[in-house]
Amino acid sequence: MLKIGCHLSVAKGFHAMGKDALKIKANTFQFFTRNPRGSKAKEIDPKDAEDLLKLVSENKFATLLAHAPYTLNACSADERTREFATQVMADDLVRMEYLPHNLYNFHPGSHVGQGVEKGIEQITSLLNALLKPEQTTTVLLEAMAGKGTEVGSSFEQLKQILDGVILSDKVGVCLDTCHIYDGGYDILNDLDGVLDHFDQVIGLDRLYAIHLNDSMNPRGSHKDRHAKIGEGSLGLEAITRIINHPKLRDLPFFLETPNDLTGYAQEIALLRSIYKEL
Repeated sequence: MLKIGCHLSVAKGFHAMGKDALKIKANTFQFFTRNPRGSKAKEIDPKDAEDLLKLVSENKFATLLAHAPYTLNACSADERTREFATQVMADDLVRMEYLPHNLYNFHPGSHVGQGVEKGIEQITSLLNALLKPEQTTTVLLEAMAGKGTEVGSSFEQLKQILDGVILSDKVGVCLDTCHIYDGGYDILNDLDGVLDHFDQVIGLDRLYAIHLNDSMNPRGSHKDRHAKIGEGSLGLEAITRIINHPKLRDLPFFLETPNDLTGYAQEIALLRSIYKEL
């Protein structure tokens, strides 16, 4: 069965997100842990979290994905910004234990002129300071498009970060189809080659989730502009190959396309129609 969901608003609470997911025929979803462009987080109601866990279990949902705010930059040149990143991720990882055994995704960050190597060192240092053996959450590095001074736009950079993390079983990767295409990986014409390269550099066992997006821009543009499924430079045929690929088809897919709930419902129905059940 296709594991497919979209980005839902946590403002109404955990259980409400689960009900919204059911309305649009999703069997997983992604949510921001807090204001995506700020720092404020909604106080967690333990009963609300329990209600979501019950809904998830009863409806056989796939793994859920939480997303850190965009303001989290673990490799900023500004020390206060790095301290903010540490505080936010530390708090988020505590909060994630209300929804145990799920995923937490973050953008590695922008080195802002310090250089990639320094950025990687700072990201690794943050993860080593925060990850704990007892946590149930797996933290995912999101592959980026490479705009500006972003770190994590190549599989090799992601591998360097992963290699530096002491608790290696607590970290993995989330691939974003728009990001890696804009970053130069030809998933339109050579999906097999890209996945083989990922496997050689990082290992497909470290891939936990896919952000499924079309791209407004051509390969290698480094723009990071998401498009609706089938309406961008990747197109529906490429998306069909991605969700049906034997190395990807069992992973959870999360839509981050420019849509409202109705639009997401339409995309999910489309994707289910082109997914080939084995």
